[in-house]
Amino acid sequence: MSEEPSFLFVNQHYAPDLAATAQQLTDLAEHLAEEDFEVHVLCGRGHYLSGEMDVPAQETRNGVEVRRVGTTAFGRDSRLGRLTDYASFFVQVLWHLLTGPRYDRVVTLTTPPLLPVAAALVSVLRGQSYGIWSMDLHPEAEAALGMIESGGLLNRFLRGLADWSYRRADFVVDLGPYMKRRIKKKGVPAEDLRTIPVWNKKEEVFPVSPPDNPLMEEVGLEDKFVVMYSGNAGLGHRFEEVLGAAKHFDGHPDIHFLFVGSGPRKEDILEFADTHDLSNFEYLPYFPREQIKYSLSLADVHLLTLRRSFAGIAVPGKLYGILAVARPVLMVGPEASDSAETIERHEVGQVVDPGRQGGEDASTEAVVGAIRRFYEEPERRREQGERGREVFLERFEQETCCDHWAKLLRAEVGDAASVPSNREGPPEEVHSEQATPVAG
Repeated sequence: MSEEPSFLFVNQHYAPDLAATAQQLTDLAEHLAEEDFEVHVLCGRGHYLSGEMDVPAQETRNGVEVRRVGTTAFGRDSRLGRLTDYASFFVQVLWHLLTGPRYDRVVTLTTPPLLPVAAALVSVLRGQSYGIWSMDLHPEAEAALGMIESGGLLNRFLRGLADWSYRRADFVVDLGPYMKRRIKKKGVPAEDLRTIPVWNKKEEVFPVSPPDNPLMEEVGLEDKFVVMYSGNAGLGHRFEEVLGAAKHFDGHPDIHFLFVGSGPRKEDILEFADTHDLSNFEYLPYFPREQIKYSLSLADVHLLTLRRSFAGIAVPGKLYGILAVARPVLMVGPEASDSAETIERHEVGQVVDPGRQGGEDASTEAVVGAIRRFYEEPERRREQGERGREVFLERFEQETCCDHWAKLLRAEVGDAASVPSNREGPPEEVHSEQATPVAG
């Protein structure tokens, strides 16, 4: 080991995989390496969707020492396959942390679920210090989906393990105030919590006008008003109102609904479109990361959805890409959530809360009305989009967020004095709970 403090990040996915957590971790690890941190990553070889990547077991990638362990790679097509992948990676992580080199800090993400438990076990058995980057909360997510009974024995057992691992951590990074409140209820002291949102890169994701967008003609959307959902169509998202709106506008000469990505709800969405023979609908696979500025810029308005039960459990990172390309966002989900609070506080879109609408039909009508208003008011779209880009650059840009990580990690190993004094301190949101953060 060198004299520089050493950090090991653990997550199931890492570059070149396209999983959102892989991209975020890659950005952070490479940023820290450029800042002269000694950075190691422990990950798997499996693709986020399915199959193994053709990548070396060990390599130095842009200054980061990456070790990829062999695991099963059934992917996300079945629950059993996914659980098998999770378990095989967990066992490999536990073995490596018990028998491999020690680090000044291990930082676990939350893929697979309960991954922090491995670090907590090693802290007991080996005295290894660790922190948690809480991308989402488990088993709260599984209970919210009904995969396990919320009051059942299994949930209480898993919740006990998870809460224990959070309480033992030296620090926990959450994604917003609603998630922070849930974590505090686990018994984590306020002084051990920090809010640092996820991000995009300003030089990688920026607005592209229709005439300059090579994808516009490729996907046949010239002169269309595009309502877009981009990213994982996950079980924690809701699509009833969005699909109802697509059905309502079917036959409209201008309004087109575009889905990009994949996820467990994809087949449900495609089945709805097929059943209702929607002519204003298209579902495309993920675009390569280098084309994200073009794909996100296809939209006139972006969709973001979240089930009420997932408020504080997950914070959709897609919001920051939407802000980065200067497009307004229409959120269908609870107002009492991190994403909704950001949208409403900064006036970068509109939130339709189904819980306040009096039923699915009323919620669908509210979504239809919101889309119609966006369609009819281009100046409003432009103003909200430009404001979104400003907010993104100030609060949710990669360099800004990764600098907050660097300051946190230096402070954790007693090197806070080495932080360059000419850098601005974090915005209000990224202080500890004592600063009362108000947006995600």
